[in-house]
Amino acid sequence: MLKKFVLSTDSTCDLYADFVKKNDIKFVSLTYTVEDKDGRISDGLDAFSDYSQYVGFYNKLRDGSFSRTSMLNLESHLAHFKKLAEEGAEDVVHFTISSGLSPTVTVAEQAAAEIKKSYPKFNLYAVDSLSATIGQGALVRAALRMRDEGKTAEETVEYVKALRFKIQYVIAANDLNYLRRGGRVSSVAAMAGTMLGIKPVLTFSNDGKLIVADKVRGMKRVFSYALEKMEKYPPSSEHGFFWIVHTDAEADANRLAEEIEEKYGVKPDISIMGPVIGSHVGPGAVAVIWKSDIDRNDG
Repeated sequence: MLKKFVLSTDSTCDLYADFVKKNDIKFVSLTYTVEDKDGRISDGLDAFSDYSQYVGFYNKLRDGSFSRTSMLNLESHLAHFKKLAEEGAEDVVHFTISSGLSPTVTVAEQAAAEIKKSYPKFNLYAVDSLSATIGQGALVRAALRMRDEGKTAEETVEYVKALRFKIQYVIAANDLNYLRRGGRVSSVAAMAGTMLGIKPVLTFSNDGKLIVADKVRGMKRVFSYALEKMEKYPPSSEHGFFWIVHTDAEADANRLAEEIEEKYGVKPDISIMGPVIGSHVGPGAVAVIWKSDIDRNDG
C-alpha cells in the first residue's frame, strides 16, 4: 500500500534504532554532554544502537558523572527537514518532546516554514507529544499503524492528538537528586527523600509538564500505586497497550511487568530509556504507561 505520509520524530521518543530503521521512521537525534567526576567533558548523540551503550551511560552516572542536555535547535531541524524535502517528502507527521519541557515543537514549525519557501510541496504536521520517552514513542507507534493502514496525515494527526490524553503515566525516580538538579523537587525534599527511601511518583499534566503526583516509600509501593491507578483508569481493550521503560533497572521493570501480566493477562513491552530523558531522572528509575478510555487528569 502506498504510504500517504512520512513519519518523523525526535529521539526523545526512546524507540530502539532497529525498530526505527525497520519501519522507515525518520529520526533526528538530540545531543547530551557528560562531565565526569574529574571534570572531563564529552559529547554524545542520542542514537544508541546497542543495549550495552545504554547500560554504559547509566554506569557513568552512578560513578559520579553528570549529564546535561540541550534542546534540538533550529539548524538541526532545518537539516532534518531539508533532507526529507530533497527526498521528495510532502506530508510529514513529526513528533516532538512535550512543549511543557522544551519549546521544540515551535522550533520545528519555524524550520518547516523556512523549508517550505524552497520546497512548496513540503507540508509539516508538528505534533506536540505533551510527554516524552515512551509516551511520545507510543504516539509514534500509533501513527505508524495508521500510516501502514493507509490513513492520511490529517486523519493520523487528529487521532494521535486525542490519544495523548488517554495515555496514563506512573514514573518513579530512584534518586531525587537528579530531579533536584532539574528543579523538579527542592534540595531539602531531595535530601530527606534519599535518606528515607522516598520515591517520587511523577506524571505528565495535560499541558505536558512533568509533575510530582505523589511520594511513596520504596519501589514495591510504587508498583502497588501503579496497579491502583490502573483500577482508576482501566486499560483500554481497543489498541490498548502496556509499556515499561527503565533506566538500567531491569529487575524492577521485570517485576512490575510480572504483576501487570498476572492481573491483566498482558505482558508489557519493556525497554531502556535513552540518555536525554535519562539524564533528568537518573539510573534506577522505572515508568509504566498504558492507554485508557478515560482521559487522564492532572496528577
